[in-house]
Amino acid sequence: MPESDDKAKEALSDFGRFLMENLRDKAIDAFDRLAAGKIRAPKARALKLQQDLAGLGEAGVAVARRALVRCVDSAIHDFLFKLQERADFENEIHVLVRGVNVVEASDGIHGEPFPPDGWQSRFSRYGDAPDEA
Repeated sequence: MPESDDKAKEALSDFGRFLMENLRDKAIDAFDRLAAGKIRAPKARALKLQQDLAGLGEAGVAVARRALVRCVDSAIHDFLFKLQERADFENEIHVLVRGVNVVEASDGIHGEPFPPDGWQSRFSRYGDAPDEA
């Protein structure tokens, strides 16, 4: 494989790791902390939300968590799709990782998180989204 292909794959992987760790995992972590009653901030809204989640019971919290994961994953997909669209058709947004345009490095960046060997399974602490959401 030529060096430029390796550099493009590495840049794309770095971008995927960044999204999974700093968006997906942080959102799921925040939900898990809320559901466990571990938010200690003095914000009344956070405390009320913790109480509301506790009132759902274990099964209700599990459904809410699956819904959150599905929504976050959908938002990531939509963000990446729009990034692809804006780069391809409007030429106004470019994301560079060490000088590599990650949209150009992918054959469809909006699909990168999802295959069995995609960003979710490779870089997220939570792996692929559950099927039953």
